[in-house]
Amino acid sequence: MPNPRDSKPVLHTKKHIARLEREKFQTRLILFSFIGIVVIVVGLIVYGYLDIKYFQALQPVAKVGNVNISLGEWQARVRMERSRLISQLQLYQQYSQYFGMDFSSQEQQITSQLDVPTTMGQTVLDQMIDEEVVRQETTKRGITFSKEEVDQAIQASYQYYPNGSPTPTITPTVVNFPTLSPDTLKIVTITPTPTAVLTETPAPTFTPNPSASPTPTLQPTGTATPGPTSTIEPTSTPIPTSTPYTLQGFNDAYKKGVAQLITIGLTEAQIRQLYEYDILRQKLFDIITADVPRSQDQVWARHILVSDEATANTVHQRLLNGEDFAKVASEVSIDTGTKDKGGDLGWFGKGAMVAEFETAAFSQKVGEIGQPVKSQFGYHIIQVLAHEEVPLDSTGYNQAKQTAFNAWLTQARNEYKVANYNNWQNLVPTDPVAPAVAQ
Repeated sequence: MPNPRDSKPVLHTKKHIARLEREKFQTRLILFSFIGIVVIVVGLIVYGYLDIKYFQALQPVAKVGNVNISLGEWQARVRMERSRLISQLQLYQQYSQYFGMDFSSQEQQITSQLDVPTTMGQTVLDQMIDEEVVRQETTKRGITFSKEEVDQAIQASYQYYPNGSPTPTITPTVVNFPTLSPDTLKIVTITPTPTAVLTETPAPTFTPNPSASPTPTLQPTGTATPGPTSTIEPTSTPIPTSTPYTLQGFNDAYKKGVAQLITIGLTEAQIRQLYEYDILRQKLFDIITADVPRSQDQVWARHILVSDEATANTVHQRLLNGEDFAKVASEVSIDTGTKDKGGDLGWFGKGAMVAEFETAAFSQKVGEIGQPVKSQFGYHIIQVLAHEEVPLDSTGYNQAKQTAFNAWLTQARNEYKVANYNNWQNLVPTDPVAPAVAQ
């Protein structure tokens, strides 16, 4: 047997050593490449998760001044609006199902809003832009709020009034129409009578409480049917009493409402900011509209509406020849809402009619039979019965204030350099989804 000690060591040539080094290098290269691929894949997965959860949500969908409105916050507000509409839809469905009330038109309107995500998305975005404009304007004007005001607003949205339920202030006022001019009295003999109008304290404009009904609760009415007279003396039945709404009950309801809104992406801080905004908006609204006049330049007019120019010219000539306006209106006008009233439109101010009609009505002399005016509805022959400064009732005054505030908002959007991006068109949430009506 050969002795191992006698074996000669293997001598590696330079060529062999080089080959071994190449193999080691290739092995290390393959290993590092594999590790690199794993790192890249894991990185892409992590980045994709973070992009969906965080980075994408931080992308701006609009900008007001130096403040961005993020995609995530906007999506949460869209979901909140969908939840509000679904609650309203379910309320209508319940009354339709259990009490036979017909709310089909309201249900159709809400369903249409839910079915067009981009329209809802734009509406919510416009609202959020207006909110930011109001916040920046109130900061500039030094308008503030207190913690107590916010707490009271939250409590009111849950109908919790620790100091007693507020009593709406209802003040009967009389709207006196102006004395009609002699020119008007030559045309009509009926003088509008003063109308008593109830002025009521307006309700809050925003209620983030998801459990609150978005509309006043409808109370079905019914007719009691008398039953047979009983000869048995009825036993005394205790009258049920309402359970007091305690602070603990309010806190439980508030926590439940906040939890529901958190599930759609809002934080408790953002929910509180919505109440803060409502307070700031009302204070700014009162300042902006403080000088809105309580009267308005209005006209009292009547018209005859026809579909084509030739008919309009014929009707116009008949009136110039002395035919009675009311009789011709009832005969040929296609405006079904006014033809049986002699074409009478009543009093209206600027902004109430389409532009072409408004321009003609406010420029005509009282009593004049104007030339036919074309609008999107057809051809109008207008007669102005009166043109006066008319006092506004509570509804008209509130509308005038809202118009003034909206005009200010439009101007403020330009001042604060609003940028509305279009990167959200395909990212509008379509949840939550309205459940099917229970049969």
